[in-house]
Amino acid sequence: MRALRLSLGLLLCAMAASTSLAQRHRDPLTPPEIDQIRDASWEPRQRLALYVQFARARLVKLEQMRADPKTTNRPQQTHDLLDDFQLLYDELNENIETYLDRKDDIRKPLKLIIDADTEFSAKLHALKDAADVKPSEYRDYEFVLTNALETVDGSGDDHRKLLAEQEDAARHKKLNSASRAQAGKPE
Repeated sequence: MRALRLSLGLLLCAMAASTSLAQRHRDPLTPPEIDQIRDASWEPRQRLALYVQFARARLVKLEQMRADPKTTNRPQQTHDLLDDFQLLYDELNENIETYLDRKDDIRKPLKLIIDADTEFSAKLHALKDAADVKPSEYRDYEFVLTNALETVDGSGDDHRKLLAEQEDAARHKKLNSASRAQAGKPE
């Protein structure tokens, strides 16, 4: 009986520890970025453009960090910035889905996103190509880089298809205009 209680106690402790570790994942957005996203919450053009801007900023920061010879712990910083980029890009895609579900007209932001997809893919491929120089360093962020590349490349195709679908829906007047979408905005 005592062994059962001890086993049950250890199991509960292990579950609590794993739950707290899972919740410790940091938010890739800074407080000012969170405020900007919150302010643009019902406007697809602004909100989607902000996610593109923030994802781009993470890749620029990554390039700057990697070019700085004084950088310490380069593999971990590369991993963290790629992870932040991936989280922001995933959030961008989730927001696109939300606006599509609401049948909002997001043709203009989709064009911006498609251009960004090309830019992001080129930067990520350049990072992967540069990684061949230091294979030991590359191993530390290989998984997150591969994940980001697959996501951006796959999403780029999806975004182009969505734009074509949006163009077709607009021809048939099946999209909510920005003014109608704003009408449902809570006060």
